[in-house]
Amino acid sequence: MKAYIFPGQGAQSPGMAQDLYDAHRNLFEEANDVLGFSLTDIMFHGTMEDLTQTKVTQPAIFVHSVAKALSLGDSFQPNMVAGHSLGEFSALVAAGAMNFSDGLRLVSQRALGMQAACEAEPSTMAAILGLEDAVVEQICANTPGLVVPANYNTPGQLVISGATAAVEAACEACKEAGAKRALLLPVGGAFHSPLMAPAGEQLATALDAVAFQTPRCPIYQNVVAAPVTDPEEIRANLKAQLTGSVKWTQTVQAMVAAGATHFYEVGPGRALQGMVKKIAPDTEAISA
Repeated sequence: MKAYIFPGQGAQSPGMAQDLYDAHRNLFEEANDVLGFSLTDIMFHGTMEDLTQTKVTQPAIFVHSVAKALSLGDSFQPNMVAGHSLGEFSALVAAGAMNFSDGLRLVSQRALGMQAACEAEPSTMAAILGLEDAVVEQICANTPGLVVPANYNTPGQLVISGATAAVEAACEACKEAGAKRALLLPVGGAFHSPLMAPAGEQLATALDAVAFQTPRCPIYQNVVAAPVTDPEEIRANLKAQLTGSVKWTQTVQAMVAAGATHFYEVGPGRALQGMVKKIAPDTEAISA
């Protein structure tokens, strides 16, 4: 069975999607119109610094991923889909659960809200390598201040998120507990933590205005790591996503348990392929 997976923030690079423009010109120009600035100029000709602005990064990856899915044409035959964080929106559009312009507006709202939340309070994220998830979870629970598990990327790689002082303290505790590494990440703030609540409230209002349809196949959503097809469940899980954990390890494991043997990454970068190979080494993971 085929699983199509869509990347999240961090997959951007200068010149991204330029090879897709001629075939999907209308899509790219619609994105420029919806956003009110020339996303394509930044994607095709901007620097890495230009692309790492949150208001640019998230729409750029979303548009690239949707264009890539469209470019697959009739060969895009998923039995199931999933996306890592931001990638969940790309997956939903590709699977027909919402239209492109609605998806783009939601992604833009999400990006702007996250940026504002990052600026409201000093916060950060850190990657913990080489500890069992349960150990990291316990350390987060025992650390004073706000710090929570954010991204379950692979077995032995869990990203934590929260107030800067609490994340730093949790990193030291993880090292003492035997972590191979505990690395602060160069991110704008505490994504997938309660500190994103203001952005989540804004996004929830925007989500209520969007019409969702039943997708062409189940989508395995981040916060539940389980197959979902009901439009209202999809909406509710998207509302919970900004402050909830990305259960990527559990998602891939659930897809494999449901019969997935081939994973196709749709969009820029190859990060998800690497994760899948660590989570489910007996499957095949390649670029779409």
